Amino acid sequence: MDIVTSSEAFAEHLSAERRLSVQTVRAYRSDLRQLASFAEERGVQAVDAVSLDLLRDWLWHASEAGASKATLARRTATTKAWSAWLLRTGRITTDVAARLRSPKTGRTLPRVVGRGPFDEILADLEERASSGEPNALRDLAVVELLYASALRVSELCGLDRGDLDLDRLTVRVTGKGDKERVVPFGVPAQSAIVDYLMSARPTLLARGVASDRRPGAGSALFLGTRGGRLGARSVYTLVARLLESVPGGGPAGPHALRHTAATHLLDGGADLRAVQELLGHSSLATTQIYTHVSVERIKESYRSAHPRA
Repeated sequence: MDIVTSSEAFAEHLSAERRLSVQTVRAYRSDLRQLASFAEERGVQAVDAVSLDLLRDWLWHASEAGASKATLARRTATTKAWSAWLLRTGRITTDVAARLRSPKTGRTLPRVVGRGPFDEILADLEERASSGEPNALRDLAVVELLYASALRVSELCGLDRGDLDLDRLTVRVTGKGDKERVVPFGVPAQSAIVDYLMSARPTLLARGVASDRRPGAGSALFLGTRGGRLGARSVYTLVARLLESVPGGGPAGPHALRHTAATHLLDGGADLRAVQELLGHSSLATTQIYTHVSVERIKESYRSAHPRA
């Protein structure tokens, strides 16, 4: 079996049997396609011809090309999982990636938007939405819900209208591994969602042509400009545009709003385990990164305000 065919079969296994998210499967598939291309340039196509030296050479070339430690660690994990699966399914006789070592990535703090700048972002969105333009009403509802419930972008885009309980101010979310959780949102998000449902969604839905609309549009909560289910790329574009003028380093996508919500909750005194449940983290250790963010914010305030800092 060649590398490309085996990687597609492995991706199907990850999706159908391990039920990993679409984004995770896409990342695995992308890594293995790059490995296949690298191997083919060196005359290797069959999976049983892949060697540990070839894998190390692939990672070394990626490092020399400027790949980050996080990228190298992900590629290592992808390759080890793929190789172990090949052995388990009888496609190879030796797990060549078992001795592959992953670089230490180090811990980086996520990007967080301050309360002041974020209030300005919301005020700008509210001003745009006051015109009644459907996309502007939807954008306000999207950002309010992302921040209010600390959702992943995939979770937001996968929401159906039936997942919302506007009376109880909760939304049912399907997260990683198809795990469901119910998370709250506040009155501002409720108001923005109601305005969107009443004044914008019918218009957006009517714009879609049946043959052009993506599957599930009729039940989808958030719709794109052409009437199909709102896609993650559109949300990335929206949030990146909103954050482009906001000071701070790090990625400017929807995950920054998730980081921001978690940090603001802890700043306000929320219990760490409650934040863990809200975020849908399986491990408390994953949530604890936000305690470091809160401490760093306190230190920053101290250094800028205390005369003896």
